[in-house]
Amino acid sequence: MASFAISHLSSVSSSSSLYFNIGTKIRTSTSFSRYPNLTLKTKSLTVKASSTSLDYAVDKSSVSSKTGDWQWKFKDNSIKIHYEEHGNDSNGPSKNILMMPTISDVSTVEEWRLVAKDIVERSGNVNWRTTIVDWPGLGYSDRPKLDYNADVMESFLVDLILAQDSPISSSEDLVIVGGGHAATLAIRAAKKGLVKPTAIAAVAPTWSGPLPIVFGRDSKTESRYGLLRETLRAPAVGWMMYNMLVSNKKSIQSQYNSHVYADSTNVTPAIIESRYELTKQNGARYVPAAFLTGLLDPVKTREEFLELFEGLEGKLPVLVVSTSGAPRRSKAEMEALREAKGVSKFVEVPGALLPHEEYPTVVAKELYGFLQNLI
Repeated sequence: MASFAISHLSSVSSSSSLYFNIGTKIRTSTSFSRYPNLTLKTKSLTVKASSTSLDYAVDKSSVSSKTGDWQWKFKDNSIKIHYEEHGNDSNGPSKNILMMPTISDVSTVEEWRLVAKDIVERSGNVNWRTTIVDWPGLGYSDRPKLDYNADVMESFLVDLILAQDSPISSSEDLVIVGGGHAATLAIRAAKKGLVKPTAIAAVAPTWSGPLPIVFGRDSKTESRYGLLRETLRAPAVGWMMYNMLVSNKKSIQSQYNSHVYADSTNVTPAIIESRYELTKQNGARYVPAAFLTGLLDPVKTREEFLELFEGLEGKLPVLVVSTSGAPRRSKAEMEALREAKGVSKFVEVPGALLPHEEYPTVVAKELYGFLQNLI
């Protein structure tokens, strides 16, 4: 079983942070708009990004950032959840954005940080306040040995939004922004009516874990996934296998170069070191064990994936941000949304599975344009 997993784990998703100096051409396209205030045009533009510094017409002294922890009560557990807040304290109306990191073995609030700061530092008629939250079992949140699956993660998202003591409990007109599986979980919760956001932005949305998207789902593979999952969760051998497959710098570097970032020159030693440290935290292997083997998948088929978006048709604006350099299979699922019902705006940006971290200025521009149309 170990050899099966070791031979085929190049599909593992992950995340990182950004330092870049490039010029790239971006193709932005839309499927259609069903909302009068989302009038869109197909366009081509060239963006040259040589710095991550921001220089917008806003008083920087009014921009604030802070970190905090929230206790999520789940069954008999009290789980510390880490979050960051970035806001503009200027006079005027404010609106709230919840940003959820892409679910992966090295998921972290850091992947959204530059995008969040970019948006709140832009001047406009509304002051945007962003809250970035680490998932339970990932990032800087606690990592207890729970039976993680898509329902557990959905419950967390719903509780985070609705709980009176959560960092966003007082938020009205909430916009949810998510990457990868996080985006699809938000869409699923909204379709069920469990949360009622003003809008959702799905950035490089995915629905299948690394092994199922490559090897599919049948009784034989599901049995193998289950054996791998339980082995990874086991006390001693689990850590050994986790260190071989995930928690080593060579594996993390390979992931970033092959499918997490589109341009391997954007992957720095500092990124790898930072993400490697995340994999060494106590309990780090439990969520990846579920993610790799498909237990965190919000749906099981493309048809179900499309049905989630169709369920929001006419109910709220949904932005889909696809990427030009996504892995072939993941790209096909994103492309399936180009003309899908329930998608009010579809754009394509550079990047692979973490465009918001590799090209934060580009993604922030698309998100900000979408947000402005909601005012």
